[in-house]
This record gives sequence, structure tokens and C-alpha cells, in this order.
Amino acid sequence: MISFIQRLEDLTAEAPLAPAVTCAGDTMSRVELLKAGYNLAVYLHKHGVREDDMVTVAVPNSIDFFIAYIAAWRLGATPQPISSRLPQRELDAIIELANSSAVIGVEEGSVANRVCVPTGFRAPDAEASHLPYVLSKAWKAPTSGGSTGRPKLIVSGDPAALDPEAPLPLMMQKGGCLVMPGPLYHNGPAVWSCQAWLNGLHVVLLPRFDATGTLEAIQKYKGTVLYMVPTMMKRITRLPEEERLSFDLSSLQVVWHLAEPCPEWLKQEWIDWLGAERIFELYAGTEGQTATVITGQEWLTHRGSVGKTVPGTVKITDEDGAELPAREMGEVWMRSLRETPTYKYVGAVARTLEGGWESLGDMGYLDTEGYLYLGDRAADMILSGGANIYPAEIESVIQEHPAIKSCAVIGFPDEDKGNVIHAIVEADPAEISEADLKTFLGERLVIYKVPRTFEYVDFALRDDAGKVRRSALRAERLPK
Repeated sequence: MISFIQRLEDLTAEAPLAPAVTCAGDTMSRVELLKAGYNLAVYLHKHGVREDDMVTVAVPNSIDFFIAYIAAWRLGATPQPISSRLPQRELDAIIELANSSAVIGVEEGSVANRVCVPTGFRAPDAEASHLPYVLSKAWKAPTSGGSTGRPKLIVSGDPAALDPEAPLPLMMQKGGCLVMPGPLYHNGPAVWSCQAWLNGLHVVLLPRFDATGTLEAIQKYKGTVLYMVPTMMKRITRLPEEERLSFDLSSLQVVWHLAEPCPEWLKQEWIDWLGAERIFELYAGTEGQTATVITGQEWLTHRGSVGKTVPGTVKITDEDGAELPAREMGEVWMRSLRETPTYKYVGAVARTLEGGWESLGDMGYLDTEGYLYLGDRAADMILSGGANIYPAEIESVIQEHPAIKSCAVIGFPDEDKGNVIHAIVEADPAEISEADLKTFLGERLVIYKVPRTFEYVDFALRDDAGKVRRSALRAERLPK
């Protein structure tokens, strides 16, 4: 095993001028990127960042993300990515939970008692040889909301190290190019991008998803690996056929899709377009206990499945924890085959069963061949555009407004995003208009968590115990 830093130094020595990362037409070579990261490491060290610290990374999709990761790893710290669009209160809550010593992507002085580094900042040239080489004990610590709506950190159980002799992961090939249209503060895009970068692939990053721009990037940079979520897949298929088919995608070897359920019709369209041999699906949590993978060819004979575990094991249980036979829907439990934990929570407690089993709250069943099929979520989490959205978090913010008596947040099916957020509020519209409520929430929530639609009711949405039946409310509002 060698450290990520050693790996990046080796890649730089091997081909210093090879492109490392491209974003919005700007490219940094391996040597330029490593130097920028080391300069930032010296700057952060000078301002007090040390081994085992958390470094919150709140930058939009940009080369700055990779510079920040190099700096954190060079100091033995852990990069902790979050959205660059978080309201100050949500940002402060996560920084407090992480106890970060530095925040990359915020204006100087905007977070008290933390080193603040603005987006686009380039630390002055500095010699980094005086910095000790220390290994980050956790290579990443992304955030996630919980069923309570409070943020939690999912701290990796793996250090910032890899086996240089191991085969390349995720169907990547040496000398290839990853096209990444997803937001790097989400775990999937960050993992794919870091694995590509650390294995010598050219990472082509889009500032934000754009259907035409994604195809243009594949053609221009001869992309070999593409990361998708179904919302992106839908938007690409909606391009005029003449435009979509005008791009040369012959370099593309594999399309990975994950993060949200993919409709069968949409997956079939991509298989018909690019060929089953290029389409791969992965199901896993940020926690990484195990994962399932299914190829396009397998999917054609197991339609709707997310595949078999590789590695690890899965079982399905009823509400009492008793294991269910094949084809019976229940809660999905996963168990890692590792002797060491794959993660640890900060700010939450794992849902477990005796024997090392853990659940992320998903429902599903196994067929007789061991292929997993997912059903509805056991919890009330809403998947919208590949993002996990927790109703309790939004409800707690809505409830802060004095005109709101009670509220419930549910998801409505949406052809584009998978689901859109709908808020039901017990309130008088004369006291708080929809426009005012949206403004109120926009000051407290990141934009994709602000409900798309609102419904006013004149009855209590919670019982005396404070419980709300979101599934029943949703069922009542969907077409029969």
C-alpha cells in the first residue's frame, strides 16, 4: 500500500505534463495540480491545520476541489465535502459537527474560528519539503441527512492509501478519461473522480450537468468512462434525436449509473442506443458495507434488478428481523466481509442487527439466483435528481415560521427528477403566502430542498404524539 500523495507524486514523475483535471475548458497538468495542492497545504499548515483535522470543502465543481483534497491529504487531514450553496446556518451546523479546522470555498472571516479560503484562491508558491508525510486515517468524510433531518458525517474506514498493483477499479482503463457531470459534494461523483484521478485517468469535470455539454465532453476529450444518474440520462434522451446522435461516442467504454432507481424504459433506451455491454449499474450506500453491480447483459434477463453483491452479503428480513425467502419484499440488510469497519458515523447511530448486519432503510427482495430488486424506501427519504432529501429536515425549518401550525413534506413522482418535493402546511394563506414561505425557506435551506409546490390545509397533520403518516398523505394525493 502507498499513500494517495505518493501515488500522485509517482504519476507526476511518470508524465508531469499529462492532463490531470479539466473543468470549463481549463486544464491543469499533473505537475501543476500537485504544486497547487502543496502550496495550499503549506498555507493551511501555517494557519494551524494539522494531522487528523477535518477540512470542509465547500467549492462548486471546479479544479479547486482537487487542490483542496491534495492539501488535506498532504497534511494527514480528512477532506469533508459539502455543497457550496448551503445557507449559512446549515453550513455552520456541519462545520460544528465536523469540528473542521479549515473551510475551503468561503470568504475570509465568514466562519468564526476557522481558516477560511475563498473559491478560486491560489496559495503563493511555497516549499513543502518541511511538511512531514503523514497518512490521512480517513480519506473522506461526506455528509448526509438522517431520518431526524439532522446532518451526519459518514467518515470513511479507509485511509488515504491504495495498492498500486491492484487492477484499476470501476472498469477504468489506463490512459482513459472520466467524464463527470455530477456534483462532487455527493459521494458517488467524488469517489469516481478520485479513483480516476488516482489511477492516472484524465478527469473532465462539468461545472454543472448539461445534457449537450456532457456529450460534447465525451467527444472532445475521448471519454472512456461516464458517470450518470437517471435524471441525467432522461435529459440526454430528451435531446432532439438528430442532435443526440450527431456526437461521436465511440471512445466510451462504460456508462455507470447509480444514486436513484432507473425506470426500465429509460435503461432499455440506453442499452438500445449504446449497447448492453457498455451499461453498468451500481447500488450502494456511502457507508460502503457492500455494493451490488449488474451489467447491461445481465439486466436484460433480470429486468429491474440492481445486481449481486461484490463483495459482501445481503439478506431480506421482515419487521421482526426474521429472514425472508426469495421474492418476498422486506428490509434490505448488508454485511461487509471486512474485518475492519467501512465507515463510522458522527452525529448518528447505525441501524444494526446481530451478526454485523446494517440497514440503510431500503426495501427489496432477492430472487432465487441472488439478484437484488429494490422497492420503496422503508423511511420517508425522497430521491430527487440523485439527491437524498429528508422530509424531517424541511419540516423542522417550515415549522419555525410562526404562521405554520403543522406540516408534512412528501415526494410526488416526476418524470425528470424522479420525485419533486411537495409541502402540506396547516396555515392561513392570508398570514403566510406561498411566495413568502418560499423566501423564508430559501434563507434556511439549499435550493434543491425548497419544496416545488405547497398545499394549505385547515387540519392538524400530526397526532397527539407528534406522528405524521407521510405515506398515507402521499397515497391520498396520487392518482388511483
